[in-house]
Amino acid sequence: MSELMLGQHQLGTSTIVSRGSLTAPTTDTVKAALYLASATINASTTAYSATGEVSGTGYTAGGVTVTNATAPTSTNSSATAGVAYWTPSASLTYTTVTLSTAFDTVLLYNSTQSNKAISVHTFGSQTITAGTFLLTMPANTTAAALIRLATT
Repeated sequence: MSELMLGQHQLGTSTIVSRGSLTAPTTDTVKAALYLASATINASTTAYSATGEVSGTGYTAGGVTVTNATAPTSTNSSATAGVAYWTPSASLTYTTVTLSTAFDTVLLYNSTQSNKAISVHTFGSQTITAGTFLLTMPANTTAAALIRLATT
């Protein structure tokens, strides 16, 4: 999370403020990799690694590209409190996959910035055979966004 505060991830729609170019700004490419239930992926994970990542028919190492078109938003409810938040603009979809070993974690990471981790999310243990695995994204609001940073 400290990298979010340091501005190391360009999420959402590109803006004129960009570390790459002031005349042709771009957003970073965010990816989502799935990990085995037995893997050690957590808040101390700093970058994408293939160690513990799922493998199976139809799954590509490194995961899927995240639709990153929602700009991060912030709001202040008073002079000392506020929330900054961001949610991918589409659900994460892994199509026609067979993942027979239990998995329960997704790592969002920035492939543009040396595969640096953005966030880790766990869910109930899953397996899938010749199907589509869909992680539905929450509403992009102060109370429900996938990533929320709050001050009090």
